[in-house]
Amino acid sequence: MVRRAHGRTVVASGVAVVCLATGTVAAPTASAQPEGPDAAAMMAAVEDYCGDGCHDILAPGQNGNATLVEILGNRLFGTQPAHSDTQLEPYDDLLHDHPELTDAALGDYFLDASFGVAPDQVGREYSPRDDVTVVRDEQHGIPHVYGTTREGTMYGAGYVAAEDRLFLMDLLRHLGRGELTGFAGGAEGNRELEQSLWRGAPYTEADKQAQIDRVAASGERGRQALADVDAYIAGINAYIDRAERRRDYPGEYVLTGHKDAITQAGEIEHFTPTDVVGIAAMVGLLFGGGGGGEVHSALLRASFQDRYGPQRGVELYDAWRMENDPEAVVTVSGEFPYAQTPREPVGEAIPDPGSVVPYDIVHDATGSARTGADADPVAASTGETAPGEETTTVDRLPEEQQAELERMAREGDLDAAEGVFNDGVLPADLFEGEPGMSNALLVAGEHTADGHPISVSGPQTGYYSPQLLLVQELQGPGISARGASFPGVSFYVQIGRGADYAWSPTSAGQDITDTFAVELCEPDGSDPSVESRHYRDGSGCVPFEELSVTNEWEPTVADQTPAGSYTLTSLRSPHGLVESFGTVEGTPVAFMVRRSTYLREVDSIIGFQRFNDPAEIRSAADFQEAAMDIGYAFNWHYNDADDIAYVNSGANPVRTPGTNPNMPIDAASPAGWAGWDPATNEAEYTPLAEHPHSVNADYYANWNNKPAAGYTSGYGTGSVHRADLIDGRLRDLVDAGDVTPAQVVQAMEEAASTDLRGEQVLPELLRVLDSAPVDDPDLAGQVAALREWMQAGAPRREAAKGDGEYEHAEAIRIMDAWWPLLVRAQFEPGLGPDLYEGLTRAVQIDESPSGFTGGGGSGGVNQGQTHKGSSFQYGWWSYVDKDLRLVLGEDVAAPLGEVYCGGGDLADCREVLLASLAEAAALPAGEVYPGDADCEAGDQVCADAIIHSPLGGVVMYRVAWQNRPTYQIVHQFADRRG
Repeated sequence: MVRRAHGRTVVASGVAVVCLATGTVAAPTASAQPEGPDAAAMMAAVEDYCGDGCHDILAPGQNGNATLVEILGNRLFGTQPAHSDTQLEPYDDLLHDHPELTDAALGDYFLDASFGVAPDQVGREYSPRDDVTVVRDEQHGIPHVYGTTREGTMYGAGYVAAEDRLFLMDLLRHLGRGELTGFAGGAEGNRELEQSLWRGAPYTEADKQAQIDRVAASGERGRQALADVDAYIAGINAYIDRAERRRDYPGEYVLTGHKDAITQAGEIEHFTPTDVVGIAAMVGLLFGGGGGGEVHSALLRASFQDRYGPQRGVELYDAWRMENDPEAVVTVSGEFPYAQTPREPVGEAIPDPGSVVPYDIVHDATGSARTGADADPVAASTGETAPGEETTTVDRLPEEQQAELERMAREGDLDAAEGVFNDGVLPADLFEGEPGMSNALLVAGEHTADGHPISVSGPQTGYYSPQLLLVQELQGPGISARGASFPGVSFYVQIGRGADYAWSPTSAGQDITDTFAVELCEPDGSDPSVESRHYRDGSGCVPFEELSVTNEWEPTVADQTPAGSYTLTSLRSPHGLVESFGTVEGTPVAFMVRRSTYLREVDSIIGFQRFNDPAEIRSAADFQEAAMDIGYAFNWHYNDADDIAYVNSGANPVRTPGTNPNMPIDAASPAGWAGWDPATNEAEYTPLAEHPHSVNADYYANWNNKPAAGYTSGYGTGSVHRADLIDGRLRDLVDAGDVTPAQVVQAMEEAASTDLRGEQVLPELLRVLDSAPVDDPDLAGQVAALREWMQAGAPRREAAKGDGEYEHAEAIRIMDAWWPLLVRAQFEPGLGPDLYEGLTRAVQIDESPSGFTGGGGSGGVNQGQTHKGSSFQYGWWSYVDKDLRLVLGEDVAAPLGEVYCGGGDLADCREVLLASLAEAAALPAGEVYPGDADCEAGDQVCADAIIHSPLGGVVMYRVAWQNRPTYQIVHQFADRRG
């Protein structure tokens, strides 16, 4: 592995430059391309019941590989590699144009997602080997893989994944190994990210292989899955070999020091099956987990008891916890009890206050890992494009600019690419907090204009360049699907459509993770302490298993972070992974986190395999049954020509009677998981009948909200949730009848550009303020501005694309500044500072488009400006809403137990709100939106804007904020198989 400590790397010659820029052959000529199957004939034989009713889009685009010269061109002249941004403009345009959207115009904002490529739209056709042909369309470069054998189809899937996302796949596999810093650089964001991964999913290679072997031995589908993975990896590695021969591999390998463009020293490591397991674990941990946090819950409950007394404290804690709030919006009707606190719990292990010490997995830190030294951040976007402005590719630049790029590469002048990874390659907090994002809107056929169901849905996986997902069509024996998949595990379509059905998930986040307390000991029989690293295993005293990985890094062109190193060590026992140490009634213990999918990441492969098999899925019931083979916590939404359906998946462990999954559990007690096998982490799981599920409701609306009554949810899941933004709009459409796909898209997009606080909570705030005249003229003007904004629907939109200023900009600034101040003023006096702060650590007070209000804290107004798009999932909106309604004298189901605002007095509450409003209104925009590497201080629209985090050397132009799926499908099937 070659690493450079300086921001310059030399390229051998102009020939190599041209090769790296264009992909033309400069070194050993590749062997003649195999002649594959006739793609046109195979397309004609594929069953497709979409008609013109299937659409999808993935911003910014399909291509995620860039050569060295393409990276330089992007940095200097704003060029983009071909097909890397072709979907970003229509994605952005929908925000501005949706009020006038019609069914006929859907194709202006979405791609045609029917199977195949029209003859006049074929851009490239080729065969990686003789049993598979790939066809890419000319406009967007999406691969359509046609295999005459199953093995060939999987090989093709691996090959095209590497063509489109090779460097990203390498990032993900190194993250899955806990080795991100050693591969991509030691930026603080990379350090935090790999530490989070190593806390939640540390594995040895033997662990990963054992999972593969177990699934392969489980039956025919398991054996087929292993064969599919093997062929997929062969396709990836074939592309790696081809790219190294042709020297057109991604330029990031040069910028990060893994390849030398002069000598071609260094190599791109081949992928292995265990790499696939690591990537799957990363994806599952990010999007398909749920639960945990029981130690903090126990401490928070104790804080309530300290303030209010043992009994009253528990009552108030339960009210704030909102396990099952009757006012919460749900996706399906009916009662589905799960993970509820029992009336008479057994085996709780409550930590003694002040005793808990988090376990730090970082050891032996040197250099920047010890000092915290970091490199300066650089802009993550190329700015914004003017309306209608198009980007271009390197080969379309003026000749003098192309010559300049070739000179730079030839002379090793890579200053333009310096620091592209200084902030890290993924958000540092990617794995922190509850899983979420993604929405789905489905309408039953009886309410649509043509009698067929409509689905508008998709995952919000964040905004990256290149995108975390890729789109593909796979056609071969036993597989027929088009849609999105995560690179590195894209042997099956994970979100998309089959011949006559479609499916899409949202993160569910139900509790599949518990915390167990194990008693500590010393092997010599001396008294243990929280520093002990042995635990009681029956009558013995045994050491925790250490899972360690050592990483070292040096500065590179891409990441200029000073050199450093550390060792990450997770501690494991059969009960789980050590999260912290503490005492329970004076006895030292380790608190171990056990996730039901840990050591079982591979199991879900069977469910996805079944989704892709047209012989397996012929009805909504078939789909629901197949979804139960997916252990991760997802809400799945299904539609075909006749039916819509919903089902919640996840390896929900059956708890033994009296077990409280919401508090730490004594590992030595009878409480725990029924049928649990400590060797494999297998347990008894709840059956389909106990998971929320439904077929043919009038509509389904889900935005990571509570699936059904009784299904325990996280903190703050109450009377106001962002799902209310789509639920109400969808309900209105259904009530009116004759719903069209364009109308459902409009409902989604309107919700995507609406401020939840302004629509759902501001009405109560204004009712309190309106209880008496506002005499101060300045405050009266601010209240009037807020009212006008609310009456307009509380949008966060420009009047027209490119205006650079929001309509109702002043009201939005006031709300952004006011919210954290009013929350503190409303609740801290009644709760007290310590309890208030404890609650803010359980659920953040806000999630505005500009980021975590207060920069992640609980009291300031400085916006975090994470530019992530997804907003308003977690916050104190339900708490504020319930409390204000009590102040106003309304009936509130499941109130907070006490009235906090102004001590329950309407006049006093009003004064609290007015004082905090005045404070907020006085804050200049530069303090509310302080600016960052991409935005000037005070630029409200830019502070909200979506900026694609660079996962490679190419940065993307920013686009206006919208709270919308990153990959989105619009599906309405006109017919189905008999």
